[in-house]
Amino acid sequence: MKKLILPDAIQAKGDDFIFGVATSSFQIEGARELRLDCIWDTFCTQQGTISDHSNGDVACDHHSRWEQDLQMLLELGVDAYRFSIAWPRVIDIDGALNETGIRFYEHILNFLKQHNKQAFITLYHWDLPQHLENGGGWLSRETADAFADYVALVVQRLGDKADAYITLNEPFCSGYLGYEVGVHAPGQKSPKAGRQANHVLLLAHGLAMQKIRQYAPSVPAGIVLNIHPSYPDSASSADQKAAQMASDYLFHWYLTPILTGSYPDLLEDLPDDIQPEIATGDMAIISEKIDFLGLNYYTRAVYRSTNCGWFEEVERNDYPKTEMGWEITPHAFTDLLIGLHQRYDLPPIYITENGAAMDDRLESGRVVDAQRIDYFQTHLNALAQAMDAGVDIRGYFAWSLMDNFEWALGYSKRFGIVYVDYDTQERILKDSALAYRDMLYSRQLYR
Repeated sequence: MKKLILPDAIQAKGDDFIFGVATSSFQIEGARELRLDCIWDTFCTQQGTISDHSNGDVACDHHSRWEQDLQMLLELGVDAYRFSIAWPRVIDIDGALNETGIRFYEHILNFLKQHNKQAFITLYHWDLPQHLENGGGWLSRETADAFADYVALVVQRLGDKADAYITLNEPFCSGYLGYEVGVHAPGQKSPKAGRQANHVLLLAHGLAMQKIRQYAPSVPAGIVLNIHPSYPDSASSADQKAAQMASDYLFHWYLTPILTGSYPDLLEDLPDDIQPEIATGDMAIISEKIDFLGLNYYTRAVYRSTNCGWFEEVERNDYPKTEMGWEITPHAFTDLLIGLHQRYDLPPIYITENGAAMDDRLESGRVVDAQRIDYFQTHLNALAQAMDAGVDIRGYFAWSLMDNFEWALGYSKRFGIVYVDYDTQERILKDSALAYRDMLYSRQLYR
């Protein structure tokens, strides 16, 4: 079996650098009957939305098997677990806290505390309650207020049992993929809707930060963004401009207002009919100071200019690809981190997701996923290079603890370091899990 070697720059950080694994509620929990419907429940019923026609009703049955799953954390030797709270599980339709729902997460937190594991709680990982979508969803400022109310109730209850609170996971996916191009729930397809949803999501983030400060002032809080470094398809000035426009429109659209209080300059170039509705005071709320920035990285993106002076993504085959069709580009990971470090006054960074879907096959009780081990190794090396260049990175979370419902791709892609047999719900540690475990155990020897 291939090994994972801890880079020197990370090893030198000792206890100041944490390793973890990550999951999200809708992708693993199941137990739909114990919560309100969310937008993904509805999306899964619509024709042509999920590649294998599946849904999250059962998923990995984590709601019933949570203790078994957390035992795997202990076996892996990780420092921390990043998981999300399902908004429709803990808040009733009248806005009150659901006692059964919140106790489920309290059990998880108590287990983690008992075993000295850190808990990074994501408060929104795309599962908007359907009744709020019916009222306008992320196009309505009332949803931002409802999110703040939900966060207030949860944080009052959980308080400093959490080691970190994350407001939103990847608002790009919720806003752009969900409302602008429609490949994610709720499936709207409108540039105006996309820009407006993005703004309301960021407003919700800022309002949630205020609630976290109010009810858990000692707990670090931040947001998780996915930023794919953008490269031009050629050396032409048009393609270079297209790559910059794509980067600002798709990724810096979220980071720039959070860190600077204003959108990228590209906002001024957009037609009036797709401009978001920005009220007085919104940008001050959006730019509430964060304690850390979570970054999810998987691959790069390549763009070229269109005839109308916009951008379009180009599929390239310059590097090996994962089962998602994504190029494996660890050098772009380093470029991304150093580039952000040079462009912004950054808070400390956690890599809150990094991983790969591979062609995993269970044979004789074992999954030999050497390609995933290589992926982890090259990206840990890339991370170390960025740290050597001065980027303040405090931790790394592998995506994902286990195979799960991969959104519009259903159960057809496997990102987990633990194999899940969806027929029997058996969990089997892949070679990548064993390599991750062994790397972390070897780190303990030097402490």
